[in-house]
Amino acid sequence: MPDTNQGNAASLSWAEKALISIVIPIFNEEVLLAVVLSEVRKLPLNMELILVDDYSTDGTRAILKAEETKPATHVLYHERNTGKGAAIVTGLKSASGDVVIIQDADMEYDPQDIVRVVDPILLGKTKVCYGSRFKGRIVGMRLPNRVANWILAWLVTILYGQRITDEATAYKAFRRDVIQSIRLECKGFEFCPEVTAKVLRAGERIIEVPVFYRARTFDEGKKIGFRDFFVAVKTLIKCRLTK
Repeated sequence: MPDTNQGNAASLSWAEKALISIVIPIFNEEVLLAVVLSEVRKLPLNMELILVDDYSTDGTRAILKAEETKPATHVLYHERNTGKGAAIVTGLKSASGDVVIIQDADMEYDPQDIVRVVDPILLGKTKVCYGSRFKGRIVGMRLPNRVANWILAWLVTILYGQRITDEATAYKAFRRDVIQSIRLECKGFEFCPEVTAKVLRAGERIIEVPVFYRARTFDEGKKIGFRDFFVAVKTLIKCRLTK
């Protein structure tokens, strides 16, 4: 009979030693980027930061230049603005950690929740974990945005057979071998529906944990718009119909 305690000890040992790659796509975030990086670096994790600038035109690149010499920090630059999804894909290709998680370059999400999102993977409970705003606490999200998020989550349930509550969350964590085995074609915000669809089609199951979310307004720098909702719907359907 297998030694359960020995197996648990092995899992805990791996969890303590595992390297976490935190991929941060960035575009014109000079106001909050330094705050985000400071908060992320406080986490009790063995981690590397992969900062991908999607051709910012404000003071973001000056901040990133100062980051280039910091330990466990990799700064990558796009030579033209290609979209958040493209920046994430660039970062994923450069990740060398055991677990990879996406962190936005603003403070809509609390970086302390990163530990909560990667824990189920580190403990061997899943290979994919999402931080669900709808299982946690939300401040300032407008009703149309809530409805759009509910519809997208419902579509995932209908099309892919797994009930999730937050398809569009920024906090998505993966075993690196899983995410790097998936071919992503996204350029913009369709990263979320595409990666969700392709992870589920690959036979993985998504665990969700609660996270905190404080929504920004467009005046504060929010970039995703209602048009992106229709792109997400189209992406979920397209990925389901594609062999």
